[in-house]
Amino acid sequence: MAWHDAFNVSYAGLGLSVALMSGTTAVLQTPVGFLVDRYGAKPLLIGGALLMSLAMAAMATATSFWQILLLTTLAGVGNSVFHPADYAILSSSIARERIGRSFAIHHFSGHLGFAVAPPVVAVLALAMGWRSAVLLIGLLGVPVVAAIALQSRILTDQTGAQPHGAGEGTVRRPALFTRRMVLFFGFFMFGSMAQSGIQSWLITVLQTANAMSLEAASSALTGYVAGSTAGVLFGGWLSDRLNNRHLLFTSVLIIVSATLMLTIGLISMPDMTVLALITVAGIAFGASRVSRDIMVKDAAPPGQIGKVFGFVSAGLPLGQALTPVPFGFLIDWGHADLVLIVAAGILLLSLLCGSGASIRDASRVSRASKLPAQD
Repeated sequence: MAWHDAFNVSYAGLGLSVALMSGTTAVLQTPVGFLVDRYGAKPLLIGGALLMSLAMAAMATATSFWQILLLTTLAGVGNSVFHPADYAILSSSIARERIGRSFAIHHFSGHLGFAVAPPVVAVLALAMGWRSAVLLIGLLGVPVVAAIALQSRILTDQTGAQPHGAGEGTVRRPALFTRRMVLFFGFFMFGSMAQSGIQSWLITVLQTANAMSLEAASSALTGYVAGSTAGVLFGGWLSDRLNNRHLLFTSVLIIVSATLMLTIGLISMPDMTVLALITVAGIAFGASRVSRDIMVKDAAPPGQIGKVFGFVSAGLPLGQALTPVPFGFLIDWGHADLVLIVAAGILLLSLLCGSGASIRDASRVSRASKLPAQD
């Protein structure tokens, strides 16, 4: 709203600023993953975080909206570093028996930051004006970057995980665009499509198709989001005790979440029952995400975690962009009751992709283990 008044820009223009940042992040994650694997994650993480912080702080000095668009694009460049660099560092720095909890805290802190940021910025903007608020929020990233730089010695990088020489040809041929990695990309994308559609339209769907009040429908959305966020922590704790049964765990949770969505979409029930079921669906979906990430980590060849996570996680912003408009058309055409049903189907489609990738990988490893030993 502040930019709408300050620069006399349309709401579509404001949406463009968000789209530019998300789109830039999605497009650059895979190329940045190559850089992470080639030059190391730590310098790119520090540089990306600093670029994002300074770009956000510089928005306080903007005199025209085109400058905001340029700076949001630069912020997207910085943001593109986080997924490939973070997962490369976590995978190399954390012991296997604690990797699930580390991934869970990584997920949880990110979602907590996204949840807290809008009200904090709004309060600061009311207290000191939007320019001072944006400047303060942007500059808060500088000491965080300094802390990462000063403590970088405790972070293990994956660079050099596979020696140069005889194996160099393998390193140079990235494990992307293989059937397995494309399936993992679909796993991330379809899961994000389902979640984005639910979060975008759940209130409208429950009001229209289930005759719930605005307050009850809003509580249901809060329950789903809170459950999804809390489920990540539960899933991280449990995934460290699974003994590599991540596919089974993820499959059960996604099926539970999809089944609950179908139940809410197909059966009329009291508001409190809807609230309980949608919260459990959120917990199940959130808990599945850590094992999903571990499945991808285990499938990544040595020294290629950056590019693999850069590629497959690009499916997240793509999925977020794909479903809100088609689901909106369903509601406009009088089929709000189909939204949760379609979302459940998309969620099950994501599971088919994840299962196909993991089962294929397991089969390949099994065949390799049966080959005769080479002297």
